[in-house]
Amino acid sequence: MTDTPSTFPPGFSEAPVILLVDDEPNVLSSLRRLLRPAGYTVLTANSGAEALTLLEAEAVDLIVSDMRMPGMTGAELLAQARERWPATLRLLLTGYAEVSSAISAINEGGIYRYISKPWDDEELLKTLHQALELAGLQREKSRLEALTHHQNEALRELNATLEDKVRVRTEELNIAHQEVSLAMEKLKKTFFNSVQVLSNLIEMRGPALAGHSRRVADVARHLAEKMQIPPAQIHEILLAGLLHDIGKIGYPDALLTKPFTHMSADEIGIARKHPLNGAAALMSMPDMRGVADIIRSHHERWDGKGFPDGLAGDKIPLGARILALANDYDAAQLGTLSPKRMTVDEAKGWVLEGSRFRYDPAVVEAFGALVGRAPKKPVLEKRITGDALEVGMVLSRDLHSPEGMLLLATEYVLDELLIKQIRDYERSYGRHLIVCVRV
Repeated sequence: MTDTPSTFPPGFSEAPVILLVDDEPNVLSSLRRLLRPAGYTVLTANSGAEALTLLEAEAVDLIVSDMRMPGMTGAELLAQARERWPATLRLLLTGYAEVSSAISAINEGGIYRYISKPWDDEELLKTLHQALELAGLQREKSRLEALTHHQNEALRELNATLEDKVRVRTEELNIAHQEVSLAMEKLKKTFFNSVQVLSNLIEMRGPALAGHSRRVADVARHLAEKMQIPPAQIHEILLAGLLHDIGKIGYPDALLTKPFTHMSADEIGIARKHPLNGAAALMSMPDMRGVADIIRSHHERWDGKGFPDGLAGDKIPLGARILALANDYDAAQLGTLSPKRMTVDEAKGWVLEGSRFRYDPAVVEAFGALVGRAPKKPVLEKRITGDALEVGMVLSRDLHSPEGMLLLATEYVLDELLIKQIRDYERSYGRHLIVCVRV
């Protein structure tokens, strides 16, 4: 028996409305039977044109459309729906042979996800429920924005009149003045709490990371092609690139863009679990087990100092070795590897320096041939320990921990706080760090 959600997702006070679009009546009947126990309001259409007519007459929360239909494809229908009803989430049903078209439709048409046919009932229900949860959060976000705007206007109006009232009030109105002050403080507190909730909802989607997975997947695919890997394996690497951060769904908001070097021990523990969580989320799908293996191992290192399994060398799946480099190359430019966001050339140089200890030398060689090598400039430097550091010194090389973890990137300018942290680190571990600085 298939499990179905016992309650509607947050943000829905009544049954969500789902529109199913497919030119095959038996598919619509099957989907309708599957969704009936969940209590959703289900509408159906046999074509894109019929679906658009329904959308003009009915408010719909979620559209699930087949990709291949006569007249108007699912991707074309969902693209029109995006233009005319942007608040309605969109999912695409597609056969295995149409995955590339589905990915293109997702990238270009703002489609939430695609679902492969034939589908797994439990996975389909779970995906629909997650989509509706997102729609509910967006509703709640809009409600809180409206509430915040209203409270802000009320507070502004209160502030505008309060000063005049205070100036003209006589001593006998002190009690009334105190009551107004208490009301004002309560309103300020409510406003502040609303802003906090709104901020959490906005950060949930990690806007600073927009496009990261797509760029990583693209670099990984080109590397795989450069290394002449079989097409089936390239396809797995591409999917792994698109899904490599799926395990971060349960991340605290603060960790989404926080550099690894600035995390606490507890945060590092959480961060190190995301490859395992990402792989576990896909293991129930037999066709995605190769993708799951790549995702599990994409933070392993060539020298065995990565995580979660400490694999080294050829024991790391080839797809994971490729994905590790592609992921770090983009992350270095985003500033999630170290506090300093690297330029393209700096990121190239950092990756190329990782040959033989961070990355598979063969992958690094393919990367160098693909993107070119960053120009090298002669650097005059000296090697000192933490005790000799001074404010304003500039790192001439990446600073790593004895275990190989990147602490600070090249060109970082040292200030008092960073120098104190380096010295505290040396005292905690009972050993000096070798810091290379420009002279």
